[in-house]
Amino acid sequence: MSSNSPAGPPPLSPRHWPMWLVLGGICLAARLPWALQRVLGRALGRLMLRLLPDRRDAARTNLALCLPELSEAARETLLRQSFDDLGIGLFEFGRAWWGSIATLRRDVRIEGLDKLAALQAQGRGVLLISGHFMTLETCGRLLCDHVALAGMYRRHRNPVFEWAVKRGRLRYASAMFANDELRAAVRHLKRGGFLWYAPDQDMRGKETVFAPFFGIPASTITATHQLARLTGCAVVPFFHRREDGRYLLRVGDPLPDFPTADVVADSARVNAAIEEMVRQAPSQYLWIHRRFKRLPDGQPSVYS
Repeated sequence: MSSNSPAGPPPLSPRHWPMWLVLGGICLAARLPWALQRVLGRALGRLMLRLLPDRRDAARTNLALCLPELSEAARETLLRQSFDDLGIGLFEFGRAWWGSIATLRRDVRIEGLDKLAALQAQGRGVLLISGHFMTLETCGRLLCDHVALAGMYRRHRNPVFEWAVKRGRLRYASAMFANDELRAAVRHLKRGGFLWYAPDQDMRGKETVFAPFFGIPASTITATHQLARLTGCAVVPFFHRREDGRYLLRVGDPLPDFPTADVVADSARVNAAIEEMVRQAPSQYLWIHRRFKRLPDGQPSVYS
């Protein structure tokens, strides 16, 4: 089955029925009014802050490592805000996949579409890089209103969720490539296609190097360097944030002279671009991810 084909038949065996009930609830929540979703999202975030101590501690550690210039009190405030945005983001994910974004389209500002048009006129593929912000699905869908955008994603272990999310994303994305479908992604970029992904997580089992992220050596996937080397595509930062229920999408300038022969230096440049995005919308970043899970030279974990 090709990546831009329908998601195939849904898994319907009885062992999957509990997950279908969960998805049914998410689909209903995705159709609630946007104002109510934000209220419920903040309440859900505060509940997760209390009930998910491991993730809370990981986020607290990440904030201390990445933003040491802030006081402890300021970081605690940011921690609470990040869980508020995490809760809202879960509603945003559901709305992007299975709901309507007609209301959200009324209050969106997009900067830099002319840069994509210029690259498209050159027949050049474009790799849009972003970070794992809670707005990524909604803003990806909003950008698809203006450009034919494909995405890369990590397969979900649960077959019901894998089927449902892929089907939801293919409502607006031109194609979806799993992270083990590198050849298909290369063909897409060589044909002048647009591809979006977020290379800012610690990916076990993938080709990685240690490159600085907020000044800390972070295990960084080299796929950005490899895709640019194999296809000659432009690598373009894509920033997005929510502002009081409205959205800002900003397409940056292509990274100059990318790629080089130095994969570590290239990976550091990608991390620096994402770091700049995080500093512009810190509460909307996915701080609960253990970004520094693996450290060079067998150093002990920073997470308790």
